[in-house]
Formats: sequence, C-alpha cells, structure tokens
Amino acid sequence: MHDTLGFIDESEIVRVLTAPVSKDAGHVRAVLAKARGLAGLGMEDVATLAAVSDPELLGEIFQTARAVKDQIYGPRLVLFAPLYVSNLCANDCTYCAFRARNKQVKRRALSQDEIRREVEILVDQGHKRVLLVAGESYPHQGFQYVLDSIATIYSVKRGRGEIRRVNANVAPLTVDEFRALKGAGIGTYQLFQETYHHATYQSVHLAGKKKDYDWRVCAMDRAMEAGIDDVGIGILFGLADWRFEILALMQHIRHLEARFGVGPHTISVPRLEPAIGSDIAGNPPHAVSDIDFRKIVATLRLAVPYTGIIMSTRETPNIRRETFALGVSQISAGSRTNPGGYADAEANPAESSQFQLGDHRALDEVVRDVASMGYVPSFCTGCYRLGRTGQDFMDLAKPGAIKLHCDPNALSTFTEYLEDYAGPETRKVGEALVGSTLADMDARQKEISEALVRKVKGGKRDVFV
Repeated sequence: MHDTLGFIDESEIVRVLTAPVSKDAGHVRAVLAKARGLAGLGMEDVATLAAVSDPELLGEIFQTARAVKDQIYGPRLVLFAPLYVSNLCANDCTYCAFRARNKQVKRRALSQDEIRREVEILVDQGHKRVLLVAGESYPHQGFQYVLDSIATIYSVKRGRGEIRRVNANVAPLTVDEFRALKGAGIGTYQLFQETYHHATYQSVHLAGKKKDYDWRVCAMDRAMEAGIDDVGIGILFGLADWRFEILALMQHIRHLEARFGVGPHTISVPRLEPAIGSDIAGNPPHAVSDIDFRKIVATLRLAVPYTGIIMSTRETPNIRRETFALGVSQISAGSRTNPGGYADAEANPAESSQFQLGDHRALDEVVRDVASMGYVPSFCTGCYRLGRTGQDFMDLAKPGAIKLHCDPNALSTFTEYLEDYAGPETRKVGEALVGSTLADMDARQKEISEALVRKVKGGKRDVFV
C-alpha cells in the first residue's frame, strides 16, 4: 500500500472500509447526533454513513445534513460562472476531452481581447465572480498568460457591473508561482486530485506532469505556503470506489488542518460525464448512482460542516435542486466549458468543451428557480475583499457569527441582481423572497440587511459588511 508523504494512507483507508461496520440504527443515529454538534466526523463515522442503505436511515442522514447546512449557511446559495480561457493541455488523461492526444477537440487559447469579450457578456448577465479555468498548458507566454488573464477580467467595467472576485483552477504551481497568483488578487485556488486511489491514478494519467501523484496532491501545501489560505479540493467521482475517495479526501483535509490550522474552503463533487475523445468518460468504471451521489453530498456536509460544497452544471437541474438541501452551498450557472463559449453561441460546444453539461439554463432562469425554492441567490465577494479568509473565516463560521456578514451581503447582492439584470418574472419572485427573508431575520440581522438593501435600491452598488 502507498503512503503518500504521510497523509494519504491507503492501508488505513482499506482497514476502515473492510472492518465490520455496524448497521444498527442506534449506532447510525449516534453518528448523526455527533454530526449535529457541528464538530465534524472521523473516518469510521464516515464509513458508517457510507454503508447505510436502509431508506428510513437514509432519510435521517438527509434530514440531518439539511439541518446542519441551514444552521451554518442559512438559505444562501452562492452563484458563479466558469471562464475557460484555454483548452491547451500537455497531459494525457483518459477521462478528459482536453487530453493531449485527442485529435477530435478543437484547440483554442483566447486572446486578452477575447477574454475581455467573454467577461463583458458574463457581467451583462449579472455575474460577480468567475472561476478561471485553463488546460494544463499555456500559449507562448507561459504562466504569465494566467496572470494577464486575471488582470483582464478585473479590468472590465460595464455600467454598474464588474467581476469582483476571480477564483482560479489551473495546473499545480511552484511556491513562487503561487505567490504571483496570490498577488494577482485571486480568491480561492481550486484543484482536484481527480482520484486519490494510486493504482487508478496511474492508469488514467498516461503522460504529462499530471502523472506525478505527489506533485498534484501537495499543490495545496505549496499554495498555503505561498499565502493562499482559501483552497478548493475535489474528486472526479466515477474513476474509483466513491467510499475510498471520500475517506482519502478526509485524510487530505485533516492533513491541511494539522499543518496549516485550516482545511479547504470548498469541496467540489463532479461526476464523470461524456467527453469527446474519451471512452471512459461515457462509461465510468465506478459509476455513482443518483442515490449514492446524494449520500456523498450529505455525508460531506456532516463530516466537514464549515466547508463549502460546489455543484457544477455537469448535473441536471433536478439533481442540483435535490442537493441544495443536502449540503451544496455554491453552484455554477449559465456555464460554458469551451473557450469562447459565451461570445460564440453558435459554436458546437462538443468540439471544444471539457465535458457535456447537464444544466443548460441561463443565469436568470437558474436564479428564478433557486429563489422560488426559498434559497437566496448570493453574488457576495465581501469575505475575500475584507480578508475574511482561511482561519479568519473559520473563526467566524464555527460560532455561527459569519451569518451576521453573509446573510445581509447575500440580500444586498441579490437585490443588485434584481435591480440591474433580472427579467420581470425573476424580479417578482426575487422581491417576494427578499421580503420574506427579512421578515424571518432576528432584529440585528434585519436592521443591517435592510440598511444594505435600501442603499442598493437608492443606487449604491457593492455595499457589504
């Protein structure tokens, strides 16, 4: 068994997975009672929940996850858009359309002018935060291309709109490169291990620097050493047994907590989706059923209660709706996963996209749907810009104090969207939600929130606490 640099210990994962697991309802309920204490769960606890198949107990897991999410995050749901600037890649990963040997995909790296046009379209839709995504190879400028692209995104101003925070999902970097990335003003650095299972990892990564498991798994250590204290990790579910993956994820999280005092800011939970030039993507070796997928989201919410869980447009609208209540706190909306996809609506996305989308709805339709379910769509970036990141964020989140900031900021940014970008139907649904949300707040939160909403309705923008 492998023991990657002391923190991904396969032998320990196998021991936990093969040990007898009590399916006694009393034992499962004891784990759920522990989870309601908001202190997280250990590996054995996670294995217990992963083994549950009884419908009644599954329902209790889902109910507990909803209660924990509501207690920490309330009704907020953060929205963002991915911005693919390039699909150039030097790696050969069997599950990805961007793989170097794939001759079916049309390669493209956007110019800074093309990036600017993409951002203008996103701003005009109402987006305030984007996730910059690039294949793991760059044009002749090298890594400077990423830094230039971030500067371009921040430079775009359209009427009352702008992108207020850029997060980045790019190839693992050196500590010095991570310092430069931090200097460019990113919020969260995001990188997925894809699979923590060593044998599977080697079998699906055939060429390129991504073959180096340790270089990738230690990227978050280097990012944090460089001063980036908000990092996002994730698994591409379907490559290996999901039970193994979430236990390895727990080991990675505990390592970061032990070394840096804080774990990841977000966890992403993508499932393998069909991709041009990839046989494995359309036929996952360890396909995750919808019920297991819901159980994964709920279990992660209970295991790491203060970490954001991101759901992409890989999933269908129905699956996305179901997981909001189970722990998802951030979603992409109106996404395109091909470079230039926002500006070139006539292009065939299958020819240059990383994977197929399950949710093709425009941002306004997603906002209206989310609001009609009682969730407040939030475009807030206040924490990043006031330095409430890493340990500072957790110090506010764990006693529940972050709500005093996040709930008012969610309403103010949602009101901005309603005033500046929403269609008539969305605005009607949204204003009703703002009113009912304010009515449900305690006196202090309501006072703060109403003051921010009044400022927005009076013409001010970008107000937050």
